[in-house]
Amino acid sequence: MKSVRKIIEIDEELCDGCGQCVTSCAEGAIRIVDGKARLISENYCDGLGACLGECPQGALKIVERTAKDFDPEAVEEHLKASEGQKAAEHEKMPCGCPAANIRTFKVITGDAGKPAGESGPSTLSHWPVQIRLVPATAPFLKGADLLVAADCAPVAYPSLHRDFLEGRVILLGCPKFDDGQAYIAKFAEIFQKAGIRSVTVLDMEVPCCSALPAMVKKGLEVSGKDVPLEEVTIGLQGNILRRRKLAA
Repeated sequence: MKSVRKIIEIDEELCDGCGQCVTSCAEGAIRIVDGKARLISENYCDGLGACLGECPQGALKIVERTAKDFDPEAVEEHLKASEGQKAAEHEKMPCGCPAANIRTFKVITGDAGKPAGESGPSTLSHWPVQIRLVPATAPFLKGADLLVAADCAPVAYPSLHRDFLEGRVILLGCPKFDDGQAYIAKFAEIFQKAGIRSVTVLDMEVPCCSALPAMVKKGLEVSGKDVPLEEVTIGLQGNILRRRKLAA
């Protein structure tokens, strides 16, 4: 059924696809499609505008127009289906795939672990490293200092192992192309189960990356835990642009 009501409107010219609105929409009404935020179904949007304050470009606004009525039951089914699809995709993964096998490594420091021609040894202590692949129950997460890094950050910042990774557990992901709601749920579960001691979020200066610390912070809020959270933003040429505390 349709009626005249309030609903979100997205200006595609202003939208840069950062994805922050996706993480703030509890109904899952917004999704990034072809690099732009889209309202995937009118009846998923409650018109309350929780996403408005999250858009750095001002691409969102609430308008009043004829639209399908908000349907809480449809939203519930939509969210369940999304979770089911994620679970199904995980089940399809070959059991022998090395990306899914949990492993821990002994980190070698000093020249003993330094390969010929390399600047230093790897300080990576575990596998896998992708946010989507690491279960909240992974043993290497227990009591860890967590480094959540955007996929591009290790490429831009040449001394990541020395300056950020040593002594931390790293999780990698892309806030623009991956599922923001799934990230929030994963972080919340990790904070609830793993006893994380601190979190450092390493993101890039590009707009789409700004959603990553927001996702981590939202996951922390959902978990009800109090964990020190810092954001470090890397410039496109590998320099540290800023550091700021997001939670105490």
